[in-house]
Amino acid sequence: MSTVERVLGGNPDQVWDVLSDGWLYPVWVVGATHMRDVDDNWPAEGAQLHHQVGAWPLMLADTTQVAHAEPPRRLVLQARAWPAGAARIEMTIEPHPEGALVRLAEAPARGPARWLDNPLFRKILVARNNESLFRLASIVEHRCATATVRDQR
Repeated sequence: MSTVERVLGGNPDQVWDVLSDGWLYPVWVVGATHMRDVDDNWPAEGAQLHHQVGAWPLMLADTTQVAHAEPPRRLVLQARAWPAGAARIEMTIEPHPEGALVRLAEAPARGPARWLDNPLFRKILVARNNESLFRLASIVEHRCATATVRDQR
């Protein structure tokens, strides 16, 4: 399993608000390129995102499903990109003096992707997931800054 973490400049509820907007998934998840649909009850357990991953013209259409949710502290996903495989992704969100500490852990779960579970592949996942947390931080922090400006008016 590859794990990364980052302190985001927003509290756990503000982070959860971004995670709860499934339409933002391809904005912060590296590799997700297009959102086709989001179940109305996202991110409740069993809810799905219907997305595409990859780069055009080599894009795969598949889903990511919520396996477990504990708002605003924990989100476990099963992400598919079949025929490449599937991954288990766990995000935990904890209060931190500077906002929220977010940990993102990912491991290949099924299919050919499991054959790639080696030190080099884990380094690639770490780099990808660090970038994803950087993008998530940008969204959360922009929303917090915008809300602060609105509150000061």
